[in-house]
Amino acid sequence: MNIIRFLTESGDIRFGTNYQDGRAELLEGDVFGRFDPTGQIVKVTRLLAPISPVNIYCIGLNYQEHARETGSELPEYPIVFMKPTTAVIGPGDPVFLPKCCTRGPEVDFEGELAVVIGTSARDVTEADALRHVLGYTVANDISARKWQRNAGGKQWIRGKGFDGFCPLGPVLVTANEIPDPQNLALHTLVNGETMQNNTTGDMIFSVAKLISYLSQDTTLLPGTIILSGTPWGVGYVRKPPQYLKAGDEVTIEIERIGRLTNPVQA
Repeated sequence: MNIIRFLTESGDIRFGTNYQDGRAELLEGDVFGRFDPTGQIVKVTRLLAPISPVNIYCIGLNYQEHARETGSELPEYPIVFMKPTTAVIGPGDPVFLPKCCTRGPEVDFEGELAVVIGTSARDVTEADALRHVLGYTVANDISARKWQRNAGGKQWIRGKGFDGFCPLGPVLVTANEIPDPQNLALHTLVNGETMQNNTTGDMIFSVAKLISYLSQDTTLLPGTIILSGTPWGVGYVRKPPQYLKAGDEVTIEIERIGRLTNPVQA
């Protein structure tokens, strides 16, 4: 099932399915339990991020070609950092260039497959890990590179945690429709020009391995999101570097999920 989270004309937050032409079929139930289609078609006033996460785990350098383009050795273990939940925005919402980024251009794009945990997971095996997945959506791990490398005290969370630095959407595709998350094409476009073009098969650590690793002595609650890393082609390694500027539009497309588009504003 493809699930959207949206605002109704009355300002209520609801879930729906079969979204098209600004309308969707209303769902009743619990996103972490069971949803039932109602048959009622309602107007979608505004698309929201398909999930309101309780935690956001992120993985760095998890694609082989991306690690190579940065001149980094392939990691022995997943590189883990987190984003605050206040970084989340939905489809079409603007990514604002932070006012504190005063040392010239530095804001970058990173198209990623986002994994949404549906049932509590602790100390799960790799073989059982995918059973805890509710579904998948598209993410953009927006990054302020100078803050990431220097101004954040060499910790990545500051440079990747500004408001609006975690666009999610447009839909949540339930796990039963994507039995193999390691076989999805991923593309990132800036103003219509392809920047990233790879598949999730290039991941160093699979989705199942990431869930198992993160769950060691740590409970992954329902609503936890895991950003699984980005492929090669990010802006800061290009020659010359290509950072985001006001007026740009970034689109992340993942096979079987859809296209997440956000404008960039000052």
